[in-house]
Amino acid sequence: MRSVARPAGSCPQAPPLRDTGPVSTPEPAPAPLRLGTRGSALATTQSGLVARRLEELLGRPVELVRIRTEGDVKTGSLASLGGTGVFVTALREALLDGRCDVAVHSLKDLPTAQPADLTIVTPEREDPRDALCARDGLTLDTLPRGARVGTGSPRRAAQVQAARPDVELVDIRGNVETRLARALGPDADLDAVVLALAGLTRLGRTEVVTQALDPVVVAPAPGQGALAVEARTADLLPGSPLAEAFAALDHRPTRLAVLAERAVLARLEAGCAAPVGAHARVEAGELQLTAVVARVDGTEQLTHSATAALAADGAPLDHTAQDDAATALGVRVAESLLADGAARLAPLVGGTGEPRTGEDDDVAPRPGVEPLRTPTGTDDPEGA
Repeated sequence: MRSVARPAGSCPQAPPLRDTGPVSTPEPAPAPLRLGTRGSALATTQSGLVARRLEELLGRPVELVRIRTEGDVKTGSLASLGGTGVFVTALREALLDGRCDVAVHSLKDLPTAQPADLTIVTPEREDPRDALCARDGLTLDTLPRGARVGTGSPRRAAQVQAARPDVELVDIRGNVETRLARALGPDADLDAVVLALAGLTRLGRTEVVTQALDPVVVAPAPGQGALAVEARTADLLPGSPLAEAFAALDHRPTRLAVLAERAVLARLEAGCAAPVGAHARVEAGELQLTAVVARVDGTEQLTHSATAALAADGAPLDHTAQDDAATALGVRVAESLLADGAARLAPLVGGTGEPRTGEDDDVAPRPGVEPLRTPTGTDDPEGA
């Protein structure tokens, strides 16, 4: 084969261009889903768990958007803060004005009335029990007389005082590590603190727990241990990716339990200053609920338990019927507590005997009754 000589410095000619049709361009990466959260270590840890699950379900990135709430700014005791969801309102405003697409709350922080333009689902709940974190491995029974026990929750304080009238309850605020340091740190001024086991589990701090408190002794707050994932109702159109992800997140046994517990709170119209506990669980095809109302000083408390069937003729009820049964169970238990005199023990607007009539408001005003700003489960969020 004969080679062809080329002038020095010349390059081979490129082959002629041919029309190969339209050039495909890569699809742009999906925009991140913006997830609103409070900024504490506990809140961001909880929100991170939800964010990772949403990334799996949606196949798109999720970014955390930190929102400062009224409860994060104010420094008074939780009972004195009052107000409609002091740890919730700013997150909901961020959702509604488009600064985030989804928000994560500790469920027990939410007011019991759900706005129609927002929808929540409840992932599977962590252990709802309270945890004693005490020096030297002490338990509730072995704390010495006069021991100082810290909590920011009137509910925890009242029930611990009822179990141990000889200990001193100290009102505390601060994040989880700040509270733990009050009992376990080098400058500790308390013998123990009471926090929610769920929060400690999510933070990977269960080694500090010296006793998980039996709900028979200290009933948890309604909704304790559960998260609420919230979005704009308009964004959850049937068949949409977000609606399908929300359906996958929702855990039926958790949903039914917290519906019953929060129905107790709503019927009693108990605010965060009222020592009210409730614990529900699904067992063998029925929903079991126990609720407690205590006097603030722990000197007296009332307890009522009941069950509701979740199946009929051997077949499970449909979801709407189960939801209705859970709510009715909570109302029934609350009314039994009121009939036994619960309003004598704690500040309960529901003790007037009139059902709550507000929609997405706080508590509807009624003649002769000073309106409580909200029936809310807010019960020491950083103790969550």
